[in-house]
Amino acid sequence: MEQLQIGKIKMTWLNGGVTHLDGGAMFGVVPKPLWSKKYPSNDNNQIELRTDPILVQVNGKNILIESGIGNGKLSDKQKRNFGVTEESKLEQSLNELGLSTDDIDIILMTHMHFDHACGLTKWEGDRLVSAFPRAEIITSQREWDEMRQPNIRSRNTYWKENWEPIAEQVIPFEKEKEVANGIKMVHTGGHSDGHSIILIESDGEMAIHMGDLLATHAHQNVLWVMAYDDYPMTSVFEKQKWIPYAVEKQAWFTFYHDAYYRALKWDEDGNIIAHVDRNRL
Repeated sequence: MEQLQIGKIKMTWLNGGVTHLDGGAMFGVVPKPLWSKKYPSNDNNQIELRTDPILVQVNGKNILIESGIGNGKLSDKQKRNFGVTEESKLEQSLNELGLSTDDIDIILMTHMHFDHACGLTKWEGDRLVSAFPRAEIITSQREWDEMRQPNIRSRNTYWKENWEPIAEQVIPFEKEKEVANGIKMVHTGGHSDGHSIILIESDGEMAIHMGDLLATHAHQNVLWVMAYDDYPMTSVFEKQKWIPYAVEKQAWFTFYHDAYYRALKWDEDGNIIAHVDRNRL
């Protein structure tokens, strides 16, 4: 499991499963000859997208960023449509670290689309229950509202199976929230109306988790936004704000979906100057 140390804060990438989604949808109006140079596709024009939560450990707290694709949550048809070739092995990853799902104190949800939220619940016999019964689950108020009352577009990704069993655990916030010492969530909108990013700072070091505003390293260009984005111009404006801010701070950019990098740093010219590669063996 790949790790990154930010001051006194340790980040560890867990195995949350994988999807393969249409590259055209992931890069919106960007022509394939451009995006495919930065992120390859398979014969079906799909690109590999991990769904790997990040375990963040600080001051004795175990915090998850996102929850993975889950296990046993998708039908065969859904797995085929979403290109799921590997379901979550999150419990095994935690066990390898001497932890269990009961040890998770907080879960930070940048948003609650199915590929981020399926891991929040699991089947226990014939009913769905919380996969992390002791955890506080934090997301923006706007995200939580739309999760429970999706519109005609978003109902395809906001599923009751992923929120009804954990409703009592959810702590929504407005604008921004410090969730632990040095860890803050900030509502941005863009990819979804309630989308948030996460800022992590310790001992003068910084990481930024931009969720699906920066799904992969290939989305570095502020104009390269997904067809999946509900508010693409908001995504552009937020990328214009946060990417230069993080570069100036020499921050690490961390990823949930990227199949090649767990984290990286860019210089002001957009060159990668440090990186944590994903072990693809």
